Amino acid sequence: MSIRNDISVVRELARRYMEIAQSERYVRMRKRFRDSNDLKIVRPPVIIEEVPWHEMNYEGALDCVCEDTSLRGMEYGLRVALLRDRYLSCDNFIEPVWVVYKSYSSTGIGFEITEERLAVDARNHIVSHHYNDVLADDAALEKYHDPIITADPDGDAARVARTREILGGIMPVELRGNYIYYAPWDRIAMLRGVEPICVDVYERPEHLHKIIGLFTRAMVCEMDQMEALGLYDPRGINLHCTPGYVTLPKQTDAGTDGKYGCRDIWFRTMAQMFSMVSPAAHYEFDVAYSLPLAERCAYTYYGCCEPLHDRLDVIMRYPNLRKIGVTPWADLEASAEAIGGKYVLSRKPNPAYVAITADPDIIRAEISETARICLKYGCPCDITLKDISTVSYDPRNLMIWAKTVSEVLDEYYGEE
Repeated sequence: MSIRNDISVVRELARRYMEIAQSERYVRMRKRFRDSNDLKIVRPPVIIEEVPWHEMNYEGALDCVCEDTSLRGMEYGLRVALLRDRYLSCDNFIEPVWVVYKSYSSTGIGFEITEERLAVDARNHIVSHHYNDVLADDAALEKYHDPIITADPDGDAARVARTREILGGIMPVELRGNYIYYAPWDRIAMLRGVEPICVDVYERPEHLHKIIGLFTRAMVCEMDQMEALGLYDPRGINLHCTPGYVTLPKQTDAGTDGKYGCRDIWFRTMAQMFSMVSPAAHYEFDVAYSLPLAERCAYTYYGCCEPLHDRLDVIMRYPNLRKIGVTPWADLEASAEAIGGKYVLSRKPNPAYVAITADPDIIRAEISETARICLKYGCPCDITLKDISTVSYDPRNLMIWAKTVSEVLDEYYGEE
């Protein structure tokens, strides 16, 4: 197939995509994203992310025909969006625009992961890891250096121009920056393994303080440079698998230099392994260090896969906290009672319920509990099924999940 034919394929998919993105359904959907983050009680957005797409080629919907590598990537992205719309009856991150994200590179901070991996499915990027401890002593910490961020505005401009040429006016193309995703303890766990960290909480707390102190210093350096280079942006629709649209606390614009700053964006953070330590230790080794970073931003979203119900008072010390993750392992009622209408309860259903088969009764019970309790305590809510390692090569599991969740929310919140 020639480049011209490849472009024709992409343009036809883009036309179909734009019809969907501009539809009234998606206009309402995107408004609901903003409303939920603005702490309004609306039908919770329902998101499915972190999908094993290599298992999801239902009825050939993801079969690509483009031969050019870059065009094939665009084709695949459009086919994924169209599959979502056709088969998954939930909310999707679909905007009437093709986004090109600003690119940059970093020198890192001098620490490199060494690990062993074990994979069950060679096509799946979810694998088992054994991490070697490369930060075991003070000598290892001497490898640290401040990160240097380098932007690539010329490359960005070239990618925008090329994308516009390919799409031929069918879809607008927009250059955007990024929000902050800060998970230092996930990174430290990959540099050490979890067990040495847990032992050091009790036996060598001063060593852990040195490590997180270096990571905090590195993040300050990164934030300063990213901000100066204009690499941040509040316009993202996807905030780590949850809706990102929100009304900022003050009028914001890109300023005379066209750059957004930390004050305009989300700060996304978590410390998943610390669910196994006391709330006091959680604060000491994580929250106390990230608070000054988060305060520079518009809003904070805290939590991922860890249960937080027994330490929400610690998490609520972030003065700009707006969204809290509530996992399948958290006490939902205790979480909702504490969250109330002050924050978004970002509910994470159990991905095990789609891993082998999808039982509508089990799904219905989980989502009914979420809807009932959120309404009881007046919690703004979004529902995000994520961390889906497998659907056993049966895409219908996600279809059943999405359809069942939609039916439950119809009962509690009314039909869309």
